[in-house]
Amino acid sequence: MDHDKSALVEADLVRMARGGEMAAFEELVARYRDKIYARAYSMMRHEEEALDLSQDAWVKGWQRLAQFQGDSSFITWMTRIVINLCLDQLRKQKRQRAESIEAMEENGGGGIELRLPVVQPNPTRGLERAELRERIDRALGQLSHEHRTVLVLHEFEELEYKEIAKRMKCSIGTVMSRLFYARRRMASLLAGLKRESSE
Repeated sequence: MDHDKSALVEADLVRMARGGEMAAFEELVARYRDKIYARAYSMMRHEEEALDLSQDAWVKGWQRLAQFQGDSSFITWMTRIVINLCLDQLRKQKRQRAESIEAMEENGGGGIELRLPVVQPNPTRGLERAELRERIDRALGQLSHEHRTVLVLHEFEELEYKEIAKRMKCSIGTVMSRLFYARRRMASLLAGLKRESSE
């Protein structure tokens, strides 16, 4: 088939791609790669990582195309794939950070003093921000996957309840109760972590 792919509707392109037609899939990539990259970047806040993860998402999308049922739009399905990849990567990074902190503690600080910058205009402000970020990270890590996801999508991605419900395949009511619980749990975890650090 050699007709102009850009004129085809999404459903036709998906059908052709599922039939093994790479050019149809490439047209889907061309249409949606910016959106998928933007979502990866909004979660990772790092260009290279966002590029790598959006590429991985397209590879996974091609490999799993047979599983695409068409219950949602193709872009919604692809967005779910990239979000899951980002969440996996964020979890992995958190584990690595925790392991490297443990390793530093075992090595008696590992010369960390040598790596600290000599001049810092307001060291406490930077430290407070870093500590707060770390506390938020630690608190997020203690939430269940569902509660963390709903919080990330609403607070950081700024998605509406309806969109989150569609992504997570649950009702708007479920999203609202998960978000309510996640916020309450985060508040108590952060308060607890703040107490720990001030003791």
